[in-house]
Amino acid sequence: MQVILIEDVKSLGKKGTIVKVNDSYARNYIIPRKLGIEANKANLNDLKLQNANAEKLEAAKVSNAKDMKAAIDGKTVHIAIRTGKDGKVFGSVTSKEVAEAINKELKVDIDKKKIVMDPIKTIGVTPVSIKLHKDIAASVNISVGEA
Repeated sequence: MQVILIEDVKSLGKKGTIVKVNDSYARNYIIPRKLGIEANKANLNDLKLQNANAEKLEAAKVSNAKDMKAAIDGKTVHIAIRTGKDGKVFGSVTSKEVAEAINKELKVDIDKKKIVMDPIKTIGVTPVSIKLHKDIAASVNISVGEA
């Protein structure tokens, strides 16, 4: 019997794949636990429509990430921080502050979790990587100066 998996099953496959299993295994384990459904014409058609919709959504995400990369890649963002004598910095610049500065200066909304950086504890220009999508990353220069 062929079954379309609704959930990932460790020994069979990933969600959305069509697998061939014994009839008893499908009727007694997979279907009652809602891990999969029988692969008939209606269910196969639904799977095809779901896959097409998922591809459209993924293409939109990639397009959005490319637009964001074009808007921020290579730009410089300025952040002011309090310093003491001899340019010693009080505290550090975090990814949250970098995300707020990018939103304010470049008008691009970036989630702080997508910014890949260590806290900046010095004055000067530091390159920061932003992971926009699994294959798309942008680089922004962060200019830290005295407040």
